[in-house]
Amino acid sequence: MHIAYLTPEYPHLKLGNSGGMGTSIKNLVTAIVAEGHQVSLFVYGQKIDEVFSEGGVTFHIIKQKRYGYGGFFLYRKHISRYLNKYSDNIDIIEAPDWTGITAFMKLKKPLVIRFHGSDTYFCHIEGRLQKKKNAYFEKQAVKKAIGFIAPTTFAGEESMRLFNLPLSKLKVIHYGLELAQFNNDNPDDFSSKRLLNIGTLIRKKGVFQLVEMFNKIIVNHPDATLYFIGADSNDVKTGKDSTWELMQELMSPASKKAITYLGKIPYSQVKNEIEKAHVCVFPSLAETLGMVTIESMALQKAVVNTDIGWAQDLIEHGKDGFMHHPDDVEAFVNTIQTLFQDAHLTQKISLNARQSVAQKFDISKLVHKNIAYYKNVIAS
Repeated sequence: MHIAYLTPEYPHLKLGNSGGMGTSIKNLVTAIVAEGHQVSLFVYGQKIDEVFSEGGVTFHIIKQKRYGYGGFFLYRKHISRYLNKYSDNIDIIEAPDWTGITAFMKLKKPLVIRFHGSDTYFCHIEGRLQKKKNAYFEKQAVKKAIGFIAPTTFAGEESMRLFNLPLSKLKVIHYGLELAQFNNDNPDDFSSKRLLNIGTLIRKKGVFQLVEMFNKIIVNHPDATLYFIGADSNDVKTGKDSTWELMQELMSPASKKAITYLGKIPYSQVKNEIEKAHVCVFPSLAETLGMVTIESMALQKAVVNTDIGWAQDLIEHGKDGFMHHPDDVEAFVNTIQTLFQDAHLTQKISLNARQSVAQKFDISKLVHKNIAYYKNVIAS
């Protein structure tokens, strides 16, 4: 097959910053090419127009165009024309749900949408009022698709319900990891009582709750440290430009000295930071899966995670990690402190975490599920 992926992000030096969505696409693309299929990437919203091939993948970098009026419509039509121009040898197109990029497009080839997390989904999960424009775009976009893939059961079923789509058109396929890239040769070699959180500094990631947790932890463990990795962002609730500045206002004097914000660092360096951590903490309020959770587990880290919906596909509480509601600060604090004090428990959880990821999130296995689904969609 020749599969095309339409995406606003992808991990590559010629492209901008990429998050979990881009990482999950790259893992899948690499595995699909290794299986002998052809892949074209159409990366929109970029600074330049360029076409090149690398690693068996054809890259189409599509420049962000500016219009005096109606840019939301005209740019989508521009992308649609571009896709159709190069789609003669393409069998199927996959696009994300975010912002409803495929709204108003008339594509020549069948379209599948993967639920990486729409604005509709996140607004519902967070209890936020959604802009009517965003709701309209995403609703129009899903009408164009003949199939839908979700990384977790919760994210898929919630998205289908919100868009009033039949569950029969949904396929749940987890994001996958190339496990060889996530080997930790010395899992017992880490910095004691070092906590790590990875992700954009934004309210929905539970960063304010995490600061509150650490304020309590450092009272009993004054040698504990907490590291944040990720880009800063504005805060939707207060309108402030910097979530990091708001987080600092919540820190106790002792916490301020023990918390380090590393900012946005290269993806290649994130693995080293995970390996240094004693415990990885992700009290997120809204995800579809959470790539950093399974990456940390693959690197044999004890993870204390959210317990909301999607997390049920990732962790078995008490076996390969721990789950609590982000607002249950005391539960997080107690579990983290237990892991600090119980080396045997930390080791057991870490080993089980690696084994669970190998069973459920190995891309060399999941790639066949994706390929089979694409073939079924094409045949239908």
